[in-house]
Amino acid sequence: MKRTLLLGPIAATALLLGACGRSHEPAAPAAAAPTLATLVVNAEPARAERIWDGVIEAVNQATLSAQTAGRVLELPFDVDDYVKAGEVVVRFTDVEQLSARRRGQADVNSAEAAYRNAEADYQRIAEIYARKLVSRSQLDQATARRDSAKAALEAARAALRAAGEQVDYTVVRAPYSGLVTQRFVQVGESVQPGQPLIAGISLSQLRVNVDVPQSDVAAIRAHKQAAVVLDDGRRIEAKTVTLFPYADPSTHTFKVRLELPEQDTGLNPGMTVKAAFVTGVATRLLVPLSALVQRSEVSAVYVVDGARVSLRQLRLGHRYGERVEVLAGLAPGEAIATDPVAAGLHIAGQRHD
Repeated sequence: MKRTLLLGPIAATALLLGACGRSHEPAAPAAAAPTLATLVVNAEPARAERIWDGVIEAVNQATLSAQTAGRVLELPFDVDDYVKAGEVVVRFTDVEQLSARRRGQADVNSAEAAYRNAEADYQRIAEIYARKLVSRSQLDQATARRDSAKAALEAARAALRAAGEQVDYTVVRAPYSGLVTQRFVQVGESVQPGQPLIAGISLSQLRVNVDVPQSDVAAIRAHKQAAVVLDDGRRIEAKTVTLFPYADPSTHTFKVRLELPEQDTGLNPGMTVKAAFVTGVATRLLVPLSALVQRSEVSAVYVVDGARVSLRQLRLGHRYGERVEVLAGLAPGEAIATDPVAAGLHIAGQRHD
């Protein structure tokens, strides 16, 4: 007990000195604002849109048919092969066509000779008639023979051109670059004029067919602006928007056609896409894609409020170029870190401190 009584004053004195020492220590400085690049998000005027599903189709798609009779000699391309414009896709035997062209050329030579003879007779009789040595009826007969020979020559030339076209028809060429979708004949088969040979589509010109409800037709007709929204968020603005002036009596929907620009979009005929139509004016909150933080399926940004930096989850809408719409999670006027890596390192440093 005595040992305890002696230690009590010493301990009390030590505690008192410690308290006095702490009272003279300077106060901790306030947390400094982070030196992060920030962006203040504000609502921007934008287009109000309605989105429906559409189907891609090729503008140029055709089935080539035979224009002359013959036997298939060559089929250089198969289904799904890419063909350049002007390349031979079907070749026929041309023995009969070449023979017909030679006959036509012989008929033209004969008709030219007959016409030259008739023209010479007409000139002679016309000179004699001018000297009043032959009757008018003889001049008329020479004129008729000349005109008949000229008409026969024109007919022979027309027949030669037709025979030449028949020779050209033995070689079928691709009217545009594209893919072969179907072959209707095989090598060795005999074909007749009008018989289908080969079908193909062009991927350079595409369009989208969309069925829209009649309640939105007036707004679409007023603005006539639309875009195709791809899976990765990219948008392809339509060149033209064509609204058909009649509705489907069974579904009461109107068909709208979007002409797409000639560029490499990665789209193919038969695919379904999202078509966004302008229906009015709205406001949108947009943030840069580079400011987003992805954690599995969760999207977030670092919000900077003075000295405080916090990660906040967002609900996103559609992408517009290099920015994306924020549907929920941010309010106009709030600041976000434009460099999410630097903001993450800043928060990690605060935790270690």
